Amino acid sequence: MVNSTLSYFILGGYMDVGNLRYLCFMLTALLYISIVFVNILLIVIICLNRSLHEPMYLLLCSLFVNELYGSTGLFPFLLVQILSDIHTVSVPFCFLQIFSLYTYANIELCNLAVMSYDRYLAICYPLQYNTCMTFNKVFLFIIVVWFYSFVRCIINISLNIQLTLCGNTINSLYCHNYLVVKLACSDTKVNNIYGLFGVVLSIVVPLLPILFSYMKILKVCFSGSKQTRQRAVSTCTPHLVSLLNFSCGAFFEILQTRLDMTGVPEVLRVILSLYVSVLQPLLNPFMYGLQIGMFLDCVGNTDVRAHREVA
Repeated sequence: MVNSTLSYFILGGYMDVGNLRYLCFMLTALLYISIVFVNILLIVIICLNRSLHEPMYLLLCSLFVNELYGSTGLFPFLLVQILSDIHTVSVPFCFLQIFSLYTYANIELCNLAVMSYDRYLAICYPLQYNTCMTFNKVFLFIIVVWFYSFVRCIINISLNIQLTLCGNTINSLYCHNYLVVKLACSDTKVNNIYGLFGVVLSIVVPLLPILFSYMKILKVCFSGSKQTRQRAVSTCTPHLVSLLNFSCGAFFEILQTRLDMTGVPEVLRVILSLYVSVLQPLLNPFMYGLQIGMFLDCVGNTDVRAHREVA
């Protein structure tokens, strides 16, 4: 298990910026407040507006809750570290942060996979959509996504706690599973095998329904009417942008941890390491907020026209 004499990790990803730390603190705090505000606002709008009680918006609500969860696992910790002169973190808290950030990433991709399946049903089978995508099925999807992600990461953390560590310096701004495993001087064969297995479970499995859904959607778009293509573009664009942004962030994270980045400027390394944890929770509410706004505006105009016709 983790060396009993090891009580903390040193985070080597921070650079000395002098008094600029206060500016960094204010910018980071502003980002966190913005993320919390916009995600909570959209969750409240979806919950209070009956016209948004549809499968797609319930899945969006799960996505926004996950953005709050992942951001809370990172930003308060960053704010403390920015103002600190000694960048250390206790071993238990480090593993707790790893659990939080890894479950966030896992839930994010799985949620996007379920959303792609929802869009596939809405575009390819519009008449059977309400029958195929019931509220019970949506809630079941959400529960499975969150439960599966938590269980997978609990197993991962349980394996890592058993390691004997011969170092305590993590070259990152926050705790990272792969970098902790690299500090081990005991046998990591089981961890590596489960790590590869986890990649399949966390990445390949969610990507299969995404690829399947968009292949079917493209087939319908090419053979369907102009109205069908316009509907597909309007409903799928935010999802595709979110998926692309998350994939880029995950790719940057792999580059940051797996490759030697000593030749890369420190500022760029910081941006790459925080990309997915900062931009994703900001981008999703912005894109889907516009979509929700347009939907509510359309519903409002329809209600006005119906009222005039009755009058």
